[in-house]
Amino acid sequence: MTCEGRRVTASSNESAPRYALDLLRWQFDLTWALFEYHLERLEADDFLWEPAASCWTVRQADDGTWVPDWAESEPEPVPVPTIGWLSWHIGWWWSVAVDHAHGRAPRERSDITWPGAGEPTVEWLRGLRTEWLEALDRFTGADLDSTAPFPWQNDPRHTVAHMVAWVNAELMKNAAEIGQLRLQRAGDRRSTNTRR
Repeated sequence: MTCEGRRVTASSNESAPRYALDLLRWQFDLTWALFEYHLERLEADDFLWEPAASCWTVRQADDGTWVPDWAESEPEPVPVPTIGWLSWHIGWWWSVAVDHAHGRAPRERSDITWPGAGEPTVEWLRGLRTEWLEALDRFTGADLDSTAPFPWQNDPRHTVAHMVAWVNAELMKNAAEIGQLRLQRAGDRRSTNTRR
């Protein structure tokens, strides 16, 4: 297996945590490449497109900021999220994970502001990637083995390595959701143009 051109293998000279981080980094890079495929193709009007009658989205407040739909208890059925809402959601959980990874006080959900449809959000997400990679590059084996501060609130059963794996899984899930919505919207546009 390769990780940015280098082979990822465990050797007797390499600690298990370092090998784990190399493998997690490889998985992250793969996930990001798949996400970038969709980020490069998103159009500004894709972000607020509502694919169903019941949607969670981001709405512009009187002061110009974007506010996500939110409920403390998940409604049943769960509303279909827009790309805008999903991109805010990624920005929220990833900003908090980045804060923890850098040893900063984590921001509250209400402090995470969606920058708006199109390029501002794409650049925001790319910036979070850069910050995340800076944190990963600083982690030592001891860091990976330490108790994760997030998202399990310092549960000793979960390590920082678990947190890194969780970021990969969340990003993979949200990237797939955004990709599916983008493809559905593109398909709907083609169908509409064909019927004319």
